[in-house]
Amino acid sequence: MDTDDWLDDTRASYDAGAASYADYVRHLLEKTPEERAILAQFAELVSAGGGGPVADVGCGTGRITAHLRQLGADAFGIDLSPGMIEVARRDHPGVRFEVGSMTGLDLADGSMAGLVAWYSLIHIPDEEIGTVLSHFRRVLRPGAPLLLGFHVGEGARWKTQGYGGRAMKLCVHRRQHGQMATWLDAAGFVVEVRRTVTSAESALGGMLLARRRLDAR
Repeated sequence: MDTDDWLDDTRASYDAGAASYADYVRHLLEKTPEERAILAQFAELVSAGGGGPVADVGCGTGRITAHLRQLGADAFGIDLSPGMIEVARRDHPGVRFEVGSMTGLDLADGSMAGLVAWYSLIHIPDEEIGTVLSHFRRVLRPGAPLLLGFHVGEGARWKTQGYGGRAMKLCVHRRQHGQMATWLDAAGFVVEVRRTVTSAESALGGMLLARRRLDAR
């Protein structure tokens, strides 16, 4: 699949269903104590490292960004979809949200004290994962934490209808912890925590908490 095609499809799909998506996910964290726990652990690592800006990449309508701010993190959100960003700004006034792509992350080298990609790598093709993780490594300070959420499994499926019954054209990738850890290692990260949970977030959800290696280039 051409890079521009899947990016365009992802953007258009979420633009069309942004308001319905916000309603669908709005209260999910209230039902997911294990997810709240690892987000809290991530926020504590950021604080222990001296604090600083935290990027929620693929932030959608901003619920994780807002939750991280409640935990004391200086979090802001980035998403490919202008429609999602519009809803995020509406629902979370005063929080910084920007339109951008994780395949070309427009942040300064070593400027982030932490980065979260919460179920936002699920539409990234395998061949683009290395590029995305290299951007994550580039913008993070040495030793800074990275938190990933993803669907656990094998292969991918097409999603053609989504939130609010809107038509979508999305490929949803499921991955194993081992594959994700291998990609992270190649990109200059050390995995410190692995979790697999069944919850309102995902029928089988994976969470990986890693750090940028001190010697990563």
